[in-house]
Amino acid sequence: MNLRDYIRPIADFPKPGIMFRDITPLLRSASAMNAAIERLAESFHDQQNTHILAAEARGFVIGAPLAVRLGAGFIPVRKPGKLPAATDAFRYDLEYGSDSLEIHQDAISPGDRVLLVDDLLATGGTTEACLRLAQRQQAVVVGAAFLVELKFLNGRARLQPVSVSSLITYHTEDPDE
Repeated sequence: MNLRDYIRPIADFPKPGIMFRDITPLLRSASAMNAAIERLAESFHDQQNTHILAAEARGFVIGAPLAVRLGAGFIPVRKPGKLPAATDAFRYDLEYGSDSLEIHQDAISPGDRVLLVDDLLATGGTTEACLRLAQRQQAVVVGAAFLVELKFLNGRARLQPVSVSSLITYHTEDPDE
């Protein structure tokens, strides 16, 4: 199954000049979604992950089923004010703005083996925020996994030395790539 066939390019979203890679066709297909989760799991099944850490909202859609598949716990990272207990926050830049993410202060125990998961790697700001939050809680970050990577934005550089795995890569903003 070619998962790239399930990614829809949408020009000028969320603002002019951005080529958005829409994963909702993949999510709508049970067979494509299952194939994506299985392929991500194959890359990390030997890492002895204790937890999957993912940022809302699309990261939850990929991270939660991957956690079940790998037999790991799931740690949600949310926008400010959405988590009920004491939190730690990290502010970061996006490809089209800035934001902040929070994690519960007791989400990770020192030495937990955490896999970072999101739907898409662009500039790496969101995943770097997750990485920094996990590191503050003394996690061992075993890698980062994505459905889609926009290689031309070089987000992987912000995650060094973490191992990055992506199922689908785009080298340009060309919608026909």
